[in-house]
Amino acid sequence: MRTKSRQKWYALTVIVLGMALFAGCGKSKSTAGAKASDTDYGKAGNWAYFAAGEGKEADLFLICPTVDVQDEFNMALDDEATKANFLGALNMERGIYEDVTRMYAPYYRQAALKVYDLAPAEREPYMELAYSDVSAAFLWYLNNENKGRPIVLAGFSQGADMCYRLLEEYFGDDDLYDRLIAVYAIGWPCTVEMADRYPQIKPAVSADDIGTVISFDCESPEVTDTFITPAGTKACTINPLNWKTDTAPADKSLNKGACFTDYDANITAEVPQLCGCYIDETRGVVKVTDISPADYPAFLPGLPEGGYHIYDYQFFFRNLQENVELRVENYLRSLLDKAA
Repeated sequence: MRTKSRQKWYALTVIVLGMALFAGCGKSKSTAGAKASDTDYGKAGNWAYFAAGEGKEADLFLICPTVDVQDEFNMALDDEATKANFLGALNMERGIYEDVTRMYAPYYRQAALKVYDLAPAEREPYMELAYSDVSAAFLWYLNNENKGRPIVLAGFSQGADMCYRLLEEYFGDDDLYDRLIAVYAIGWPCTVEMADRYPQIKPAVSADDIGTVISFDCESPEVTDTFITPAGTKACTINPLNWKTDTAPADKSLNKGACFTDYDANITAEVPQLCGCYIDETRGVVKVTDISPADYPAFLPGLPEGGYHIYDYQFFFRNLQENVELRVENYLRSLLDKAA
């Protein structure tokens, strides 16, 4: 990436984080413990995207990553400043999916960043509250909008975690699973234990298999432990350049374009062949090559240098975009084959 463009993108990231942190000064509230969502997803205002992209043959249910960095445990749905960041974060991803899907993305009381400082057991009540909204939104979508249409689930970071929870709760149903094109659960590990426990969680093994989970998180080769994929965790990962699950390195020549996007869905810089990658045999994370950690700071509190989490989909944007189109086409082709 040209230095000026990269600096501009970094500056945007720092400004957004800084504004959110400043807005949260002095606030502290806990909303954990709610047993079920009381959010009305029949109201258009509770959706960031609602049927965006009519005329597409498949639906996207997209779940936002963590944008709430205030001193609270769950995002408030009347917090317009954080909701603006929420929409912006979705816009940064939408180019991967919007060409081939009609898009739905609910606002939800996501867990704030400070929740990730807690031990997993202490974290869970706040994640459950977040998921209660996601589940309620998905159920409303199924009952009112889906009408048997094929579905892509997608989420980055906390959004990926929410995708797994949707798979666990809903997609054990064969009829619904048959509508599942793919799940792009990027930036949160699809663990071996998860896949073993839930047969509907099927890690992808090729570029075009359907009904599967596409998952990876990015690090430099030197990193051995993060709060996203702790040491001792084994993730079921696919390489986003060669679409294989072994440890064979994928050369940067396979990278069709790293795209750095802003909150208005603009691509501010695009760099073909920026980086290659390989899957770490022990941890199952994607190790990114050909770049320096100093040029791509982690930014996220708690991540070490070389923790490339915030760039997970940006590094491989064009490859992901192409892959979504491929899987949608393959799914629709399979419907024609069944009907023949």
